[in-house]
Amino acid sequence: MNKEILKNINVLYVEDEQDVREFTSKTISTIVNKVIVAENGKEGLERFKENPEINLILTDINMPKMGGLEMCAEIRKFNDEVPIVITSAHSDPDFLKKAIDVKVSAYAMKPIDLYHLIESMIKAVEPIFLRKELEEVNSNLEHKVEEAVRRTKLILDAQDNMVVLTDLNKAIEVNKKFLEYFDVNSLDEFFNKKTSIISQCKTGNGFFSFNSVEDTTTWIQKIVKLNEIDRVVKIENSKGEDRVFIVNIDDYEHKGEHYVVSFTDITELKEKSNLLEYQATHDQLTGLFNRQKFNEIFLKEIKRDKRYDNALSIIIFDIDDFKIFNDSFGHNVGDEVLKIISEIVLKSVREHDTIVRWGGEEFLVLLPQTEIEGAIHVAEKIRSTIESYESIDIPRKITASFGVTKLQKDDDENSVIKKADEALYMAKEKGKNVVVSN
Repeated sequence: MNKEILKNINVLYVEDEQDVREFTSKTISTIVNKVIVAENGKEGLERFKENPEINLILTDINMPKMGGLEMCAEIRKFNDEVPIVITSAHSDPDFLKKAIDVKVSAYAMKPIDLYHLIESMIKAVEPIFLRKELEEVNSNLEHKVEEAVRRTKLILDAQDNMVVLTDLNKAIEVNKKFLEYFDVNSLDEFFNKKTSIISQCKTGNGFFSFNSVEDTTTWIQKIVKLNEIDRVVKIENSKGEDRVFIVNIDDYEHKGEHYVVSFTDITELKEKSNLLEYQATHDQLTGLFNRQKFNEIFLKEIKRDKRYDNALSIIIFDIDDFKIFNDSFGHNVGDEVLKIISEIVLKSVREHDTIVRWGGEEFLVLLPQTEIEGAIHVAEKIRSTIESYESIDIPRKITASFGVTKLQKDDDENSVIKKADEALYMAKEKGKNVVVSN
């Protein structure tokens, strides 16, 4: 590695864990010119504005007050050039779209491997110097396009999963893990040997079947509708070995035109542990978290709220007159209503909010860093979307009643739930299909 290019670099390092922050900043300070540290994204944004000489941002993703990707999005509003290296304990491809949006240059997994971290920093900084040289020679559009492709590929190659970018008609790009798995040097070489990506997925009990799939659009639309536990495929590698993967598909621009498809290896022990954990923590019908998983998350969020005073709000709601759906139209219609409600809520909240199937027809939404006014707004959004939902498969209008509350200093996990329940009871007393706060 060419460490020489780091010696004149000023680094903004943002990390909320004190031990990690102190050890890592002390280490990298020996190879760079200057390290400026911050404890969260909000403080990091302030430090960046105060120090125009910063050449590189090194930041964690999940932090109180403001996350790393949110901080970088704010920085990109007035600085589109500074390279960014993300550190995280998660290899979840859900971060991929946001990372591409804020033009992340490199990615380093936690616990931090210092050699890999330094390599990622060099990868991030080196293109800046190369690009400046190129711009002096030729500043035309071709170089800008190549830089965007290079940056996207760096992010893809940093993933532990196989990742494919597709525009529905064909694969546009694949990452290094994909090429290594099939022992090819490029996407063109892969298609010289194989007819398609989905043709490599084998059929069998417990695996997603492509037998009735006719084109790319069909299989993507079909698999997106499945719960995670059902998105399991088996693919043979270049050595003739079968590996088992969970498929995740992200609609990149939310237009149904471009997708990020990732394949997470869950073979052997990992396969069993992942699937068993999913079954133990998720509701089988809706795919939402169950109470057991909620209790684990809730206690952590309460501690975080008490420590950082971040504001933690709760929404509890249930479907009005749900018994009528089951008694009049059958349990199949009732189950379909529960699935519809789950999809509406998932589309109405943020990624870090927690959605739980609380009871038979009752749901709970946990909203970290959200004041009561914001929670009421979210509840009203969900309520109105449910009320306006129409489908020939549902013979009766669906409505729901909502109770909203916020964790106060003297609250614990029981008292705050009780307040939300009381608000829900008041909503029922007011005639249903309303939002009441307590």
